[in-house]
Order: sequence, then structure tokens, then C-alpha cells
Amino acid sequence: MTSYLKHFLFTLCCFLLIFPVVAQRVSDLRWSADGNSTIAYKNNQLIQTDLATGKETIMMSADQFKIEGKAVKPSGYAFNADQSKLLVFTNTARVWRYNTRGDYWLYTKSNSQWKQVGKNRPAQTLMFAKLSPDGNKVAYVSQQNIYVEDLATGAETALTTNGNRRLINGTFDWVYEEEFSCRDGFRWSPDSKSIAYWQVDAAGTRDYYMINNTDSIYSRPIPVEYPKVGESPSAVKIGVVNIETAQTRWMEIPGDQRQHYIPRMEWVPGSSDLIVQQLNRKQNESELYICSAINGNAQPIYTEKEEAWIDILPSWDDDYNYGGWDWFAGNTSFLWASEKDGWRHLYKVSRDGKKESLLTPGNYDVMDIVRIDEKGGFLYFAASPEKATQKYLYRVKMDGKSKPEKLSPASQQGTHDYQVSPNGKFAFHKFSNHKTPNLEEWISLPDHKGLRGQNLVENAISKSSREDSPVEYFTVKTEDGIEMDGWMVKPLNFDPAKKYPVVFYVYSEPAGQTVTDQYGNASNFLYRGDMSQDGYFYISMDNRGTPAPKGKDWRKSIYRKIGIINIRDQAMAAKEILKKPYMDTSRVAVWGWSGGGSATLNLMFQYPDIYKTGIAIAAVANQLTYDNIYQERYMGIPQENREDFVKGSPITYAKNLKGNLLYIHGTGDDNVHYQNAEMLINELVKYNKQFQVMPYPNRSHGLSEGQGTFNHLQTLYTNFLRLHCPPGGK
Repeated sequence: MTSYLKHFLFTLCCFLLIFPVVAQRVSDLRWSADGNSTIAYKNNQLIQTDLATGKETIMMSADQFKIEGKAVKPSGYAFNADQSKLLVFTNTARVWRYNTRGDYWLYTKSNSQWKQVGKNRPAQTLMFAKLSPDGNKVAYVSQQNIYVEDLATGAETALTTNGNRRLINGTFDWVYEEEFSCRDGFRWSPDSKSIAYWQVDAAGTRDYYMINNTDSIYSRPIPVEYPKVGESPSAVKIGVVNIETAQTRWMEIPGDQRQHYIPRMEWVPGSSDLIVQQLNRKQNESELYICSAINGNAQPIYTEKEEAWIDILPSWDDDYNYGGWDWFAGNTSFLWASEKDGWRHLYKVSRDGKKESLLTPGNYDVMDIVRIDEKGGFLYFAASPEKATQKYLYRVKMDGKSKPEKLSPASQQGTHDYQVSPNGKFAFHKFSNHKTPNLEEWISLPDHKGLRGQNLVENAISKSSREDSPVEYFTVKTEDGIEMDGWMVKPLNFDPAKKYPVVFYVYSEPAGQTVTDQYGNASNFLYRGDMSQDGYFYISMDNRGTPAPKGKDWRKSIYRKIGIINIRDQAMAAKEILKKPYMDTSRVAVWGWSGGGSATLNLMFQYPDIYKTGIAIAAVANQLTYDNIYQERYMGIPQENREDFVKGSPITYAKNLKGNLLYIHGTGDDNVHYQNAEMLINELVKYNKQFQVMPYPNRSHGLSEGQGTFNHLQTLYTNFLRLHCPPGGK
């Protein structure tokens, strides 16, 4: 999936909204064309800031951000090329996980007027509105169809008319959004004369029904088109619709549409061609095509195969969640990521796919593509060759002959994030580690100095870092010879002569890494109180199969072994740690959410002599209930290897439960369905296993809905842990 873990994180920050490419978060950083200044919305104004001098210029005042005397509250905004028009996203509503539909307004500077876009469409139904490259039109999706509006005349044209819940134009079904981060499903052509778009035919995908029992006297079924593992994918194709005629030409991409995926598509800049990535159903074969928008011809240019699976770019670099393809050298070459040499590296690939050169040589993984500064001749990226728990900025010359240069200072050990200016001269820098709270600053590059003498991060590290941080990072080697990274929070006033309870936090699956050197990473947001002060050891470790930057073999060893290899690694690492005399083996707890909930169940059932108490939230108890893209990517197709799904499912081992189990699940979970809870309950009842269960009516995967939910969840979690795994040294 996009990930189980991301929905756990969504619960942590459920107040944040994620918006489409032209309705980006208001806090998103915008650069001027020359890269020397930024544009930001603050205090109801648009402010342009010169980075060298700090001088601020008001681009749009608070008075201009008013419609009929009322202040506009943009959730996101985008300019046209010459910044004469501003498109604003507001009055947003949630679609599955994120607020991607709402209303759009256009502000024209020449007459200082606001105009509602798509005013004839139902309120709060517009999605992904984008101005055409020439600035004369705006296109958007509304109720599964694509529309274009002429800004001069206000005329609205439906470019598709057959859209419905099952036939989706310009956006995606549930599983494409969840597992490929596909939401915005159309792209303007460079000449503004046509639009390329995805069409998803979900007619062959069965509905899963959630039941709403609380909002009326009679229950109401809520259908979600949801392809379970083993079910064929929805048919997906790419069309190019002419703006004038509203006629669509379909791209002639080979292969059975219900046995392939198309997770990425973009226009080749300055041309009438598209570049498209197609994956086979198992997601271990990737084919790139150049498709002609004129005649639909699809020419294969670049093929890649893996024994396990191929990660698409948005799966590890969130900057590409709403699209994007990096072209350079006059649009004759593009940037491509591959693990073909055992590490995730970036390659320069020619437009015809016949030539490629490695740009990031070495035994390390690229963690993030930060910026291509073609004029300066540098590629900026993130990596951490020495410690998989950290992250640093590097740059390398784009000639394919140079070694990378580390730009993050050696004194700043931890996790860095950067937004580098188009000219490579400036960057917005974020930093933290387990001792240093989150810090933000503006820096110059490549010297990494704070702008205008403000070296905020360096000063904070030297003066105010918490040397007394209770968090310790460690490695542990299991009896199988596997070395794992971990963090540990020790009890306050630790006395080695006493024995203390131990609580393990787990995720363990390919979608998330828990052990990163970041401030607050080792806190437990569900525990009411201070675990260290109350006398707990709190520990997390990353097993094989987690997406740590340790190379392909580490990450993909879990193929067809979820529920087996990750669970053994966790248990064997816990076994080593619990050998310490001050850890009380009679008070050992484990907890996790989603994939971590699944791991919690498996640990409790497969290793009941180690783990005495478990709290599992929104867990996949039976791998055969989850969606096809996620499960088939990591586990194969059950018609071919069903035994692997059975061996990895917690429900298979439920009869072994010995300890204290609390199972929590929302009945309105459209992601990990509540049927997992009921299947597990039946199995535990069958073997007379006593446990506690908490269903939250109509709550989704993040359990973020409903008055008092989070307060109740915290109280439930804390009371159960304190009761069955009492705190304090003895």
C-alpha cells in the first residue's frame, strides 16, 4: 500500500491536508523563476522574499484576498507562467484519505477580479484544477468526468461524459490512490491543445461493503470498489482528448489491461508524445513506452525486471506523489532510478532508452531526489552511506564520471531535509536528531551557511542539544546473524539492580521504517504519561524487509515472507535484548498499528513465550483480505503460492495465544477491513482464547473520526498496558 504506516502517521497529524498539484498546501515552498526568491502565503497575503537580502514584497494583499468582502482562505494555490493569474483551492472535502475535492476561484491581476471556476458544477466537487500552459483555459475533474473552461468566455465543455463510480476519468479508484499514490489523473499538453488522462474501468472490481449501524435506525451499506488479493486489477488505459473536438484517442499500449498497471504518465516536454510506465501484475517487470498522442502508437524503450518487485518512484520519494518526470539535456534524456546493481541509484537514460549512464556510483541507496540543477551541472540527492538511521544532502556532477560530494556538515549528525532552489544557490533546510528538536533555516549552497549570518542549526547543536536525552540508538545481532538497528528509551533514574518492563513498538513491513534519528521518533503518542518516568524500557527495531537504505537484498529478502522473516527477526532481536539482567522477561509487551498491528498479532501468536502482552490496532489478521496491489507486490499471487499467505497470516497461529491481547479496529475501515477483526475473533473463540476487543463504529483506518475517539483510545491503550505490563523497577 502507499502504506499501512502512512495511515498510522496520518493519525498523528490528521489535521494536515494533502492537496493536488495545483492546490498544493499553503505552506508549500514556491520559487521564483530565477531561484533567488520565494513566494509564500502568510497573514492572508502572498509575500515574495529575496533570499540574499531578506527583503519582502507583497504580491497580493489581504484586501485582494477577499470575495464580496469575505476573506478567501486558500488551502492551496498556483500561478500561471507569468503570474498574471492565480488559481485558489478552497472549501475542501475529503476523498478517501486526503482533501482533494472542493471549490476553485481564479484571480486575474489585470482587473483585480475573482471568478469561480466550474460554477455550474455541484459545490465541493472539483478536483485537480489546472491552468493550461498558455494560461487561457482551466481544466478539472468533477464527478469522474473531465471539464475544460475558457477563461475569456466562461464556456464550459465536458471532455468526457461517461464517468461514474465504476468508470473513472481523470482520477483513480481506491487501490490506485492507496498503493501507487495516484490521485491527479490528467495532464495538459505542452501546446495547451489536448489533455492526456487515465481512465479506470472498475466494472469488474467487486464491492466490499462496510455497514453503518449508527447514523439511522436502519443500517446502511457503504460500497467500496476494492480488489482483494487474487482478484484481477481494474482495467486502466491512457487517452488523449482534443480540447476543440472533445474526441479521445487511446494509446495502443500492449498487454491485457486487467493484468497490468499504469502508475506513471507524463508528457515529453515540447512534444506531442507521452512517456508511460507499465507494470505487470506481479510488479516485477517494468516497461517504459513513448506514446504518440497523434496516432496512439506505443513504442517500448526501456525494460527492467526483478526477482521480487520494482518500486515506482512515488513509493520512496513523496515529491512525485502528484506526478512529475525529470528531463534534461534539451529533453533528450531523463532521470531514472533502479536497483539493478543492488543499490537504489539514479541513471541518465536517453529518450530512446538505448543509452544510460550511472550518476550516483557507490555502495549506498539514494533516499530522495532533491534537485536537478542542469545549468550548474549538478544533481542533488539524499543518502546516508554510513548510518541507515540518518539522512544527508549530496550532490554529484551530471557527467556520470564523478564521485558524490557530501554537503551536509559533519557536525550535524541526524536527519536532514532540503528544498533546493532551481539555481542550486539556496535551500530551505530542516534538521533534527534524537537530541535536537526540529529546526528550520535558510542556507546558501554549497557552503551550507545560514543566510544573513543565521546559522540556526549549527548554533542549536552546539548550545542547546539535549545531552541528557533518554533515547539511545543501538545495533543488535540475532542468532541468525542478522544485525538490526534500534532505538531504546531507558527508564528515568534507571537502576541496573532492578528489573523493568519492556515495551516493543513494531511496524516491520516494506512500507515503513521506524528507526530513524529524528526528534520525537521514540515517543509513544498513545501512552498517557511519560513511559521513561513511569519506569518502562521502550524499544523499536527495523528488521529485514523494512525500507531502510541498506541495499536491495535487505529490503527485498521479505518477498513472499511477510509474517515469517520479519516476525522471526523481531523475535530473535528481542530475545537478545531481553538477556540483559535488568529487563523483566515476565513483563514484555508489544504494540503496533496496521502492518504493525499484524506484526503484534504474529509475535504474540508465534512467540508467546517472549511476548506476554500485545495491543494490535487495525491489523491485517488474514493476508487474503487485503488489496491486490500491495499483497501481490510483496507476496505474489495467491493462486500460485497461497501457502505463503497462510503461513504469514496471524490468524493461522491464533490458537497459540497465551498472553494478554487487546485488539482494536474501526468498523468503517476502508483500508484494512473490519472483517479481519471478526475472522480473528472467530478463531480465538474457537480455541477458547480470552482477549479484549474494541470496535470503533464507523471509524476509518486512522481512527480519527468521532467526538472523544482519540481520548478514549489513549485511555484504553494506557490502562491495558499498565494493568497487564505494570510499570516500574522491581
